[in-house]
Amino acid sequence: MPHFSSRVSSKLPLVGTTIFTVMSALAQEHKAINLSQGFPGFAPDPKLIKKAAKAMKQGFNQYAPMAGWLPLREEVSALFERRDGVSYHPEKEITICAGATQALFTAIQALVRENDEVIVFTPAYDCYVPALELVQAKVHQVALRAPHYQIDWEQVKQLFSRRTKMIIINTPHNPTGTMMSAKDIATLAEITKGTDCIVLSDEVYEHIVFDGQKHLGAASHPELVSRSLIVGSFGKTFHVTGWKTGYVCGPEALMSEFRKVHQYNVFCCNTPVQVALAEYMKGERPEESLGTFYQKKRDLFLQALGGSAFEFQPSAGTYFQVLNYKKLSDDADTKVAKDWTVDFGIASIPISVFYQYPVQDHVLRFCFAKEDDELLKAAKRLHKISKTLLK
Repeated sequence: MPHFSSRVSSKLPLVGTTIFTVMSALAQEHKAINLSQGFPGFAPDPKLIKKAAKAMKQGFNQYAPMAGWLPLREEVSALFERRDGVSYHPEKEITICAGATQALFTAIQALVRENDEVIVFTPAYDCYVPALELVQAKVHQVALRAPHYQIDWEQVKQLFSRRTKMIIINTPHNPTGTMMSAKDIATLAEITKGTDCIVLSDEVYEHIVFDGQKHLGAASHPELVSRSLIVGSFGKTFHVTGWKTGYVCGPEALMSEFRKVHQYNVFCCNTPVQVALAEYMKGERPEESLGTFYQKKRDLFLQALGGSAFEFQPSAGTYFQVLNYKKLSDDADTKVAKDWTVDFGIASIPISVFYQYPVQDHVLRFCFAKEDDELLKAAKRLHKISKTLLK
């Protein structure tokens, strides 16, 4: 095979293998319980699977429209109408994407240019910053700190200027499980009012909220609706992350620019999956009970950890729970996550890797989107860690 010069490099030369891949591989190698990567450990509704198979058999196996299967876009529009009282035009203001990551990447490539300034809150899902680096944007990262991970809006105001092209928000928040409040949303609206700043709102866990709270995203405020692209995920909502199907909603002016890049990025998405999702959403609304479903798992996991040395604030949303291990070790979270996978058979994700600069709050993220017996086994192993290291 021809040898390439060592001078050859990509536009992301410093990017290595993601922490998700590293921890999942380590978990598999050591036969550990894998609560690191965020995907459900159970099957989706059989009705949805049957509808996908039916769509394939009925011949829906060729290209879908570039913007997505219209009946599915209509169902997304109806969802926002029910929840937020906001009407997105199915043909002009909604696009079906190959997962939320593609939607986020496309939005950044379409709307952010070289030297534009973008504000990102860290710890941040790891696809944001690399996408911004590809367009050579200037990234300002505002750090959220344990245990409450609240946004410092005074810092945001200091960073915000006429050069701020975009602010990226994520609520409910991965990896911390926190949610933006009505005050947060109102403050964001006030800061961006009267400007050309775009809000890119990652809301893939929009239906997974706990303790009677209501999801408040960009569509919950009229000022933000007019300047926001909102990204959602059918995979997170219907337990089909492997289908890699999501959507983006926004005003026509933004959506028109988004589609200019989308058409050359993926052009269109999996047709039978879109047909199945549209048919399923006409008769089923499992998203309305999704919060209750996952809250039971969160509560089971946290109750099983009672009496251990771990400190935590119960997750407000998502299917992630962060645990502070400072009573057990002074080691960096990256080392602890790997050591515990090898030594105790429990895999997690270290939070520090989602910050721009090293932040060591001694916090690990655990995914509780698993069967109950697996969560209980995981809790037993965490108890073992607690007892072993406290000796």
